[in-house]
Amino acid sequence: MRGGGRGERSDGGPAAATILHADLDAFYASVEQRDEPDLRGRPVIVGGGVVLAASYEAKAAGVRTAMNGRQARALCPGAVVVPPRMEAYSAASKDVFAIFRDTTPLVEGISVDEAFLEVSGLARLVGTPKDIAARLRGRVLAEVGLPITVGVARTKFLAKVASGVAKPDGLLVVDPDGERDFLHPLRVERLWGVGRVTAGRLHAMGVHTVADVADLGEPALVSLIGRAAGRHLHGLATFSDPRAVTPGVRRRSIGSQRALGRGRRSPEELDTILAGIVDRLGRRLRDGDRACRTVVLRLRFDDFARVTRSHTLRAATTQTAPIHGAARELLTEAMPMILDRGITLIGLSLANLSGDDREQLELPLDAREEPRPALAGAGTDDTPRDPHALDRTLDAVRARFGAAAVNRATQLGRDPGVSVPLLPEHE
Repeated sequence: MRGGGRGERSDGGPAAATILHADLDAFYASVEQRDEPDLRGRPVIVGGGVVLAASYEAKAAGVRTAMNGRQARALCPGAVVVPPRMEAYSAASKDVFAIFRDTTPLVEGISVDEAFLEVSGLARLVGTPKDIAARLRGRVLAEVGLPITVGVARTKFLAKVASGVAKPDGLLVVDPDGERDFLHPLRVERLWGVGRVTAGRLHAMGVHTVADVADLGEPALVSLIGRAAGRHLHGLATFSDPRAVTPGVRRRSIGSQRALGRGRRSPEELDTILAGIVDRLGRRLRDGDRACRTVVLRLRFDDFARVTRSHTLRAATTQTAPIHGAARELLTEAMPMILDRGITLIGLSLANLSGDDREQLELPLDAREEPRPALAGAGTDDTPRDPHALDRTLDAVRARFGAAAVNRATQLGRDPGVSVPLLPEHE
């Protein structure tokens, strides 16, 4: 089922503002403040060594996500630091999404704390998009106990920008005839895809606002930042976003990341951390009846620069061993950069997902794709080894006794850290 995107009315005018972008405010920190009344109104930091989330009271002091915990506490000495509770956040997310789907069947989840909703078909039944957004905010606060911000606009991009401008705990509607006045004065960093490097290039050219991007023109943008990025940014700056709200589409990738702080990590430590991420993602892959073809390693260095490295397997797989092999080789290839520049985050994505019925059995011609004998099942000369046997057994043990019931020997005695789903911009 497809919802509405950018379009025109029958009279040739722009389509109405019927797309909602709903985004929970400081999600993890808000759940902590909800569940512990003494934390309400106080600066809260979730995570110790690295900030996973910060309440708006902490953000006012300069605390930001992914910041080193020591730096965050120096900026906000009065902050209350709490350990993350992923199960509580997952439960809250499910409750909020139930309200989304009770509002409209056209819901496209973006992450655990945000979604797009298409409400064009509800006007005669429940009121205007603004009325629907206001009612949605009231329900989330009353039924789940969390503040949520909603942006309403004609396109997904404008709706997301509107929610960002309206935060925290706000509601902003961008009418079609007011799009230019709303978007063009904003800083260029508001455009999707403009990070620190791209922003620096644009600023060097005297481009500081969205209006400057629109005025620069597509050819100049293409020559400056490349064809795909240039066309993309020019389209956004000139209100072109044809993407529809698309519910029910299975994700094309899954991922997890771990923030590491600024302490030096040895290759052995990083290899152990990566193995833990692979194990978690492998189980998620099989639980979702998916097979992956591409393994993507994501790194962030001490200077906050990011790099990605990927390897595409010859055939889709659900097995932990070939995924781990590909991930380890990517990490080995990146190790000189890590040792030279330091590392603050490591993440892994499994992409090019398909149904697990697409997995094919092939000869192991690539070392990265060959399950090691120890991981492939015992087998005998009379009984062929089942490459899925170990994964099935470990999945069953963890399902019955908990995810920590079985770990690799290299992980014994080590801090498991906190691994969280990759944010949309990372996937």
